[in-house]
Amino acid sequence: PGDNRLVVIILRGAMDGLDVIQPYGDPMLAKLRQKLSVGPDKGALDLNGFYALHPRLQPLMPLWQKGELAFAHAVSTPYRDKRSHFDGQDLLEAGTGNDVPVDRRMGGWLNRLLQALPGARAETAYSVGVEQMRILSGEAAHLSWAPRVSLRLSPQAQLLLEHVYHDDPLFRDAARDAAQISADSPGMDKEEPGPTADVRALGSFAASRLNGESRIAAFSIVGWDSHATQEAVLGRALDKLAAAILALRDGLGPNWARTTVLAMTEFGRTVRENGSKCNDHGTGGALLMAGGAIRGGRAYGDWPGLGEGQLYADRDLMPVRDIRAYAAWAMRGLFGIEPGVLERTVFPGLDLGGDPKMLA
Repeated sequence: PGDNRLVVIILRGAMDGLDVIQPYGDPMLAKLRQKLSVGPDKGALDLNGFYALHPRLQPLMPLWQKGELAFAHAVSTPYRDKRSHFDGQDLLEAGTGNDVPVDRRMGGWLNRLLQALPGARAETAYSVGVEQMRILSGEAAHLSWAPRVSLRLSPQAQLLLEHVYHDDPLFRDAARDAAQISADSPGMDKEEPGPTADVRALGSFAASRLNGESRIAAFSIVGWDSHATQEAVLGRALDKLAAAILALRDGLGPNWARTTVLAMTEFGRTVRENGSKCNDHGTGGALLMAGGAIRGGRAYGDWPGLGEGQLYADRDLMPVRDIRAYAAWAMRGLFGIEPGVLERTVFPGLDLGGDPKMLA
């Protein structure tokens, strides 16, 4: 279904968007976060005089400068107040509103996209990694791959399999496909060792499929829950996010120009620090976008402010836009899905709102 690609990365654990994309131009941020490092004076990377990028995302700065990295602040799903990781992730991946129960029979919003996408087949979408991706569950067929399941075939073993399965179309074709994946896709055992090897494998494999018949891929990165030791926890998670995005870019080659990457989390974190110099579960968060298909080098959405009367429940960043709207507009631009289908079927109950013009 066309030449455009969409990758969705679920950031499990509630990423602190105010630390990842620091609105240091709002003077209240430094007042409310006196122990956390804030702004360019403390090592963050200035983006536009108001926002600064966390220093652990420095590898992505060339993308920002090329117009291939952007973000939207103060976004959220319709989930409010209960602040459960599990419920928040369920709602994020289901793509429904609070008025629509999370029903596993409905599946996830990427699966409903597949059902609305002309020409979609099982090969069109991949769930990548060992984490269950509810976002792709549902009636539409899709494929999955996990790098922890490795297949090593010597040339002799491959010849033996071809001989044994020669007269059996089912096993012959399956063995051929497995051998091809073993040959051209980096599993964890083939990656260079290190803390980002697993996510580089996810990104590289997703890119290899997107260079073929696939157009949609989804995987997750865990480790964003920063109740304590935020500097270390968030730093490790950001290293992985940067590595995954760069693996996608490197693996996609020319197809990177037709790719949109959305990195989404279940909710944000509190504006004020807790007693451990960290932050608890909140509401408004940040959406990161990358890819050659986006209009990057900019911030999307309105900034709600951090002053008195501007916080949600006097503790959280106030959401100003439904995160589903950005995903819906990406689908509209990439695949031509009609607005009515997006609002009623892919994201039931969504008010699409105005086009943020996030795609190039």
